[in-house]
Amino acid sequence: MVIAHNDEALVGEAIRSVLDQGPVVAEVVAVDDGSSDGTARVLDELAALHPRLRVVHRTVNSGGCGTPRNDGVRAVTAPVVIFLDSDDILPEGAAEALVAAAELHRAPVAVGACVRRELPEGRDVRWQPALYHEPALLETAADLSPLVHDTLCVNKVYDRAFLAEHGIRFPDGHCVYEDFLFTARVLAAAPRVAVVPDTVYVWHVRRAAAHLSISLDRDGVTNWQARIAAHRMAVETFEAAGRLELAAACRIKFLEHDLRLYARELRLRDAAYRAEWWKATREHLTSFDESDLAAAAPPARWMARLVLAADGPRDLTRLSRLAADPARLLPPYALNGGAAVWSEDLPGAELDGIDTLPLAALPLLVDASLHGRRGGALRFTVRDLYGRLGAAVPRTAQVSFLLRDAEAPASTERAELHEVAGGWTGRVPARLTALAMAGRSRGDRGTQAWDLRITVACADGASFTTALRLPEERQRRWVLPSSRYGVLLVQQYTTANGSLAVRIAPGVRDGLRAVGARLRRLFAGLRKGMWA
Repeated sequence: MVIAHNDEALVGEAIRSVLDQGPVVAEVVAVDDGSSDGTARVLDELAALHPRLRVVHRTVNSGGCGTPRNDGVRAVTAPVVIFLDSDDILPEGAAEALVAAAELHRAPVAVGACVRRELPEGRDVRWQPALYHEPALLETAADLSPLVHDTLCVNKVYDRAFLAEHGIRFPDGHCVYEDFLFTARVLAAAPRVAVVPDTVYVWHVRRAAAHLSISLDRDGVTNWQARIAAHRMAVETFEAAGRLELAAACRIKFLEHDLRLYARELRLRDAAYRAEWWKATREHLTSFDESDLAAAAPPARWMARLVLAADGPRDLTRLSRLAADPARLLPPYALNGGAAVWSEDLPGAELDGIDTLPLAALPLLVDASLHGRRGGALRFTVRDLYGRLGAAVPRTAQVSFLLRDAEAPASTERAELHEVAGGWTGRVPARLTALAMAGRSRGDRGTQAWDLRITVACADGASFTTALRLPEERQRRWVLPSSRYGVLLVQQYTTANGSLAVRIAPGVRDGLRAVGARLRRLFAGLRKGMWA
């Protein structure tokens, strides 16, 4: 079942991806939610060519995704239903995999893996990968609790009789995050759920689109307030059904996912947004029990304790870096009666458990900076954290250079570490020309993006792997001579999650192309600002 609104350019691809599933899809119901463009025409033309496709036309836009989905479910005659948005697609074999799993286990719900595909790059990121690594049948509350983290309704197949029996439907009208409530209603009904590891849904992410999807349109604080409201109603749904274990899992999911997702962007917002965000978050967190906070993994529970302890927004750079993946805690490292705390003036914001976490789970900080001389070198400093590294004694570091989206590093360099004030330092060659050659050999003919990872080994046998951090003041670009390409245009920069990355444009042509692309983005931003 496909819903669409003003998506004439993309809805055809979505419909074809369903029709291409084969005979397992007996019918396709498409609901046009009062579109004002050519969406209705595209759907009618496709229906004229494909007898399995029926179109439901809504004359007035509902303002959300729930109402058209409810209309579609009512129009479906097949025993099971799968949901699809008009700007996404089903991969080959998705419907067959889900339906086969549901029939095999006689389960009213079957779920599979979803990938977020960044467009136009085509980079795939698995959604909630830990949930879909092997086939499984989930029956108990403990089995179902992890599924609370997957609030999507689209990577699943549902038995229509099961939905009707339990009165499960989407909220009508303008309801942001209607998936949250629908998923909660499904899980609250205690279904048996079959899990398949196959990718069954491709979620297209178009960050440059004129109209962003709800999940990407987070500039306004109302989006966060709507998310809190949906989360609160999901918890109430579980509690009303007596599913207290799922209610607790839902609260923990809010801390570990939702809170981190929005907190890492908070430093980029204006003062009014920050104040409203902090107020709404603090009010919501007061409804959480101490057991909820303690059950959440760090750093999520530390962030919640900070918001509860502070009257208003503060330390936003530290907060955003702690919310990033990987998490990094910037100094100062304060103590209160021997306990690690956020700061001396907030003793209630305790960083509980930091003294017992394994090194691999600590938000350790590794500062690094690239230097362009003599082929390139990377200098880095591993920072101690409340004495935890000092006790382990770091000895060596291994730095890996990975071409963006590559599975294996193109280059790995090892260095001995030397103790300095507050940490340990090392240096490895960057071999920038060799990196550019490796990128070219893998088919990347334009500007290459390189991610860096560091693995630190300690004398006591412990080790940890993390990303590097570029101090803000060290953003730099170089034009370097290269015997292979003439010149290399090199830039070290900070990614959205606060990690050090490197761009390399080999050769005069690619270097000029990279500069030109940057200038075009700059002028586009200036024009947008002039007309805003």
